[in-house]
Amino acid sequence: MNAVFADTSGLLALLNAKDENHGRAKDAFATLRTRQVPLICTSFVLVEAYALFGRRLGIDAVRRFRADFAPLLDVVWVDQALHDEGLDFLLDRRRRTVSLVDAVSFVTMRQRQMTEVFAFDAHFEQEGFSVIT
Repeated sequence: MNAVFADTSGLLALLNAKDENHGRAKDAFATLRTRQVPLICTSFVLVEAYALFGRRLGIDAVRRFRADFAPLLDVVWVDQALHDEGLDFLLDRRRRTVSLVDAVSFVTMRQRQMTEVFAFDAHFEQEGFSVIT
């Protein structure tokens, strides 16, 4: 059973009922849960997600995510080496629209030979990953 990377865009769509991708996110997440697929993200994704949840949905959403959803994620804690690899990737690509969070996500996925991502971010497809939505 292959793990799936969980991106901030997928998590936000899943938790925000007003998000245009909410229905698709719920369906995709239900499929992942049925398949009992491990979900992996980085600590950078969590930082980004908590910031967006707090800003868009309020501090109670952050609290609920931490208590109810975060335990479902296997977190890769970004150390200096992974941070630097992500930054090198970002600088080598010279694309303004790719964030350091995404770059670290791409590096993490490649290191772990992951091919699928729960996301609504076109950058993952552009990097050759299969988006589950």
